[in-house]
Amino acid sequence: MSNAPNHVGRSVSRPKLSVVIPVYNERTTIKEILRRIQDVAIDKEIIVVDDGSQDGTRELLEKLSTESDPLRTDNIRILFQDSNRGKGAALRRGFELAQGEIVLVQDADLEYDPRDYFELMKPIERGEADVVYGSRFLGGPRRVLLFWHSVGNRVLTTLSNMFTNLNLSDVWTCYKVFRREVLEKIRLRENRFGFEPEITAKVARARCRIYEVSIAYHGRTYAEGKKITWRDAVHGLWCVFRYHWGD
Repeated sequence: MSNAPNHVGRSVSRPKLSVVIPVYNERTTIKEILRRIQDVAIDKEIIVVDDGSQDGTRELLEKLSTESDPLRTDNIRILFQDSNRGKGAALRRGFELAQGEIVLVQDADLEYDPRDYFELMKPIERGEADVVYGSRFLGGPRRVLLFWHSVGNRVLTTLSNMFTNLNLSDVWTCYKVFRREVLEKIRLRENRFGFEPEITAKVARARCRIYEVSIAYHGRTYAEGKKITWRDAVHGLWCVFRYHWGD
């Protein structure tokens, strides 16, 4: 399998927003999330990084621009990892190519709603923030699911806050938004979900101005394809300690 990028489309000028989507085995949702992102009236580019999918996602993406489908593709770039390396690895590759003034992380499932982009971008557009987290726990509508998963999230968020001296409510949220210059100054290492505590520790150390906004959350069960596990939580705990003491 080729590791070279497959360019479905390129933006001619620098867009306002770069949406980076790490994808692994999301054949049933990838086209729908792309449609929802395209429906958001923001000047944007979309960078999809397929992380070694084995369920037909790659094949669907390869023929995306050739299908008789109303989905806009001229602002989409698709890249393929030669093997499954993890969310963090896919994001690093997408960040390297992002040209937008603002860079936003979007999961490929349908748990997060692109209609929240406007609120997520506002603190940066107003010049108040360098980084914005979309919190699932600040009162937005959310599907009721998995008590112990939410307990683990809150415990890990609390531990992260203790070491970063931040008061975030949701470190493990997908929706993280950055001024592009912030990402250019940070070296990321984590390949899987350790990206979440790593980036939080590093933007805290860089004294970035961090905001949170409320978002909607439509969580899914493991039967529906949720991928993060207790092993990722244990590694996330290790990352909280590791990136507090250094890189």
